[in-house]
Amino acid sequence: MRNARRLIALTSGEPAGIGPELCVRLAQQPLSADLVVIGDRTILEGCPRIEHVPLARARLPGRLDPTNARYVLAILDRAIRGCLEGEYAAVVTAPVQKSVINDAGIAFTGHTEYLAERAGASQVVMMLVGGGLRVALATTHLPLADVPRSITTPGVLGCLRIIDADLKRRFRIARPRILVAGLNPHSGESGHLGREDIEVIAPAIASAARSGIDAKGPIPADTLFVPERLREVDCVLAMYHDQGLPVLKYASFGRGVNVTLGLPFIRTSVDHGTALDLAGTGRADAGSLEEALKLAIELL
Repeated sequence: MRNARRLIALTSGEPAGIGPELCVRLAQQPLSADLVVIGDRTILEGCPRIEHVPLARARLPGRLDPTNARYVLAILDRAIRGCLEGEYAAVVTAPVQKSVINDAGIAFTGHTEYLAERAGASQVVMMLVGGGLRVALATTHLPLADVPRSITTPGVLGCLRIIDADLKRRFRIARPRILVAGLNPHSGESGHLGREDIEVIAPAIASAARSGIDAKGPIPADTLFVPERLREVDCVLAMYHDQGLPVLKYASFGRGVNVTLGLPFIRTSVDHGTALDLAGTGRADAGSLEEALKLAIELL
């Protein structure tokens, strides 16, 4: 039954950041689902239910410590294992600090990629939800210089298939309508400003449409993100991180939610980072984490 009380895992994220205190605050609120917070009990005091994973070294708010990098990944591994084994119905993740994990000598691109690898998903899609919008990304955490060669026709087609399938399965949208942003200004201006839109993106959209997916584009990003167009669609597929997310984050006013599509379980997360400067001050806003938990419950 939709919204039935099932156990949701909440990972507490980077211990030096705001994640632990946001988890404590959220776990003390009345909830319409059962929640277990995963992390070290010494930094999660006040949480009614904790799955204890010990820190490698005591936490200092605002002070990153590579010694605790494997602790952060151990928290994620516990949540992933619980989801795959049916113990948890969904996982909600507090933010991690990618840089300190890499400083510890562990190659780590981000939550999205790590979850995909551990869950054995061949392709996943990062989608942000908030402010009445859903914005998915064809590429995620890449240097801008690497984006054009990372966009392929099979990759864009795969994104469209995953978006269509999960909007139907998770969001209960019978026939999702998807708009696809072009990569280049003016979607390449008929090839004068780049040929990726014509030779890579357009064929993927055409193939998706032939298979019954309601996808249109490529549409120049500066004319796609206007209210008249957005009112008529269920999701926008942007080509890169900073093409789509600034619009959504402006519209959602700090209450956006990150959803990973294509996983064998539900995963939602905050749309912000670890906010080291706010850690331990009590001034961090829990709005995005609250919305992430609400959405996870809605998707059950």
